Amino acid sequence: MTSHALTATIDLDAIAHNVGVLRSAARTDVMAVVKADAYGHGALPVARTVLAAGARELGVAHITEALELREAGVDAHITAWLHSPSADFGGAIDNGIDIAVSSGRQLAAVVAAAKEQATTATVSVKVDTGLNRSGVAADEWADVADALAKARADGSVTVRAVMCHLARGDEPDHPLNSQQAQRLDSAAADLRRLGAPPQVVHIANSPAALTRPDLGRDLVRPGIALYGRTPVPERGDFGLIPAMTLSAEVALVKKLSAGQGVSYGHTWIAPRDTVIAVLPAGYADGVPRPLSGRFTVRIGDRVLGGVGRICMDQLVIDLGPDGGGVREGDRAELFGTGRGGGPTAKDWADATGTIDYEIVSTIGARAVREYQGGSGE
Repeated sequence: MTSHALTATIDLDAIAHNVGVLRSAARTDVMAVVKADAYGHGALPVARTVLAAGARELGVAHITEALELREAGVDAHITAWLHSPSADFGGAIDNGIDIAVSSGRQLAAVVAAAKEQATTATVSVKVDTGLNRSGVAADEWADVADALAKARADGSVTVRAVMCHLARGDEPDHPLNSQQAQRLDSAAADLRRLGAPPQVVHIANSPAALTRPDLGRDLVRPGIALYGRTPVPERGDFGLIPAMTLSAEVALVKKLSAGQGVSYGHTWIAPRDTVIAVLPAGYADGVPRPLSGRFTVRIGDRVLGGVGRICMDQLVIDLGPDGGGVREGDRAELFGTGRGGGPTAKDWADATGTIDYEIVSTIGARAVREYQGGSGE
């Protein structure tokens, strides 16, 4: 049993299994998205695992994330697609990172960096097909496409891909999904006509990869599904296996008399004599404060309720009048696979009005990551 006060145990075999589920459902290759430290699961061990499991390449948001993987020895194709004006385009070019540009200004900066280094940059172009976030705007597309073709012709860039993000991918039957795909296909056709054909086209995120194989194109780009969280809950879990289990060591067990309050503001008053347990996990660790009084943990074969306000570093569990045999040093599962009636990240998300993507991605650094199975180190 682990000796860490707070542990996020990552099942790499589950992640490898999820890659297989996605490849089978999408019927095409997989770009595994490992941004934000692989949604809190650890970018390097996850990257190694997904590539060994058959993912073709990797995707991240920031160039810094891509460079960290390169420095760790990951030599697979990596695409980075979110850049501020201070982005290290030169470093990305030097390390063979595929830079997905969202404007003519970004493209010009990449071309300038490539010319300064007397080399050729690998670029993708991200097209805004309806999400209205990052991506080349419709009124800028013609100019950007022309500039991309010229940059390719003079050897400044290689055009790797044309891509976009779906606005309503988690609504598989929404017509906007097909409309966005048509707009992306038109953009790809424009580049071919201009003599700058993309090598690959990709659009599908996790929900589209699992439910819309017709949107697969050359690659799918799943994120949360890799980690076993279903992006379309109303359609089931697709056979995905949740990879993260968050657990904490029971730090303290003590008796509480009827009428005594617990934690800040005494929002919970003991209705009877009871026994409480303190766990070393709080909102600084990613346990949402609005979850106060609305969550359970599993200790052994018992599911027990949280009481009082969640604090920065700790939370409190009501063990019942007899304490249920719980002792200091026992392990409490805060969320996991849900087997045995235990809580899940989705339970937390539903209780706080968010999505489980946010729950797993915000588990803090004080939760020590431990890895089981797979090829991660």
